Amino acid sequence: MARKVIIDCDPGIDDAVALCHALFEARLEVLAVTAVAGNVTASLASRNVQTVIERLDPPRFPRVGSATPAETTSSVNAFNFHGSDGLGNANFPVSQLHHQHLSEKVISDQVRAHPGQVTIICLGPLTNIARAFQRDPQLPELVDRLIITGGSVSGIGNVTPTAEFNMHYDPVSAREVFRSPTTKTLIPLDVTQKIRFSFGFVEELPNESTTAGAFLRKILPFSFRAHHQLLGQESIFLHDAISVVAAIHPELFETEEMAGDVEISGDLTTGATIFDQRRNRDWGFNMEVAMTADKAAIIDCILRGLSTAAQ
Repeated sequence: MARKVIIDCDPGIDDAVALCHALFEARLEVLAVTAVAGNVTASLASRNVQTVIERLDPPRFPRVGSATPAETTSSVNAFNFHGSDGLGNANFPVSQLHHQHLSEKVISDQVRAHPGQVTIICLGPLTNIARAFQRDPQLPELVDRLIITGGSVSGIGNVTPTAEFNMHYDPVSAREVFRSPTTKTLIPLDVTQKIRFSFGFVEELPNESTTAGAFLRKILPFSFRAHHQLLGQESIFLHDAISVVAAIHPELFETEEMAGDVEISGDLTTGATIFDQRRNRDWGFNMEVAMTADKAAIIDCILRGLSTAAQ
């Protein structure tokens, strides 16, 4: 039986790759794709979710949730890694939805419709999840699992010296979700930054004669240029695509039960993920955290998933 999932995302090139895999994956039933501000603004995230779904034209269209700005957020954005439109400056045309539903309402409705069965794959800041939990206080106990992209066990960030982007963007929501009584799996930078995709990855994508291949080959070159110019590396990170694999093949990841929280203030530490790893810790375990992963198997899974999208 396919695993019921909601994908909460802020597209973003790596989000788009993750969606391309998930929407055609037989082992996932994507009930909804909800937009959240992060890599791009709320309005652009909403537009990009619609764009990706329209361009890929999956066999089953999920429900779509629209983003609204978070109350308190970081001033950072990721346009330099994703382009001014969030999708590699491809500027795809997209239809305008006349009836839009808030992401947090879509999340709440779908979890309520399938209590105990829905995994939420969180690819962006945790704004929508926190809002859904505020909207419906019983909801955390009805979610099967959260799979969260973000954070850092080592304490080394990617947007500040101590903070990962998703946590730094909306640390208040991240703390609320971390402290919620949900079953959580965290896929941190410690894992995702060790899995790099070389330009040979593009050569193994479906060809341009397919819908998925044409879409991916349009957006990914920008990511390679950005990683080269900004990080001085010839390979790219696809953090979010790795979290989709975690929903399909959890056995490819070694996890540890940990006690985690998020710092919400501090000139140097806002958005830092903190784990109490002392022998006599004060905090109880509240999540499992991926510590290592099978890199080759994960890359192979992503490539096979993208090939399926092209069939």
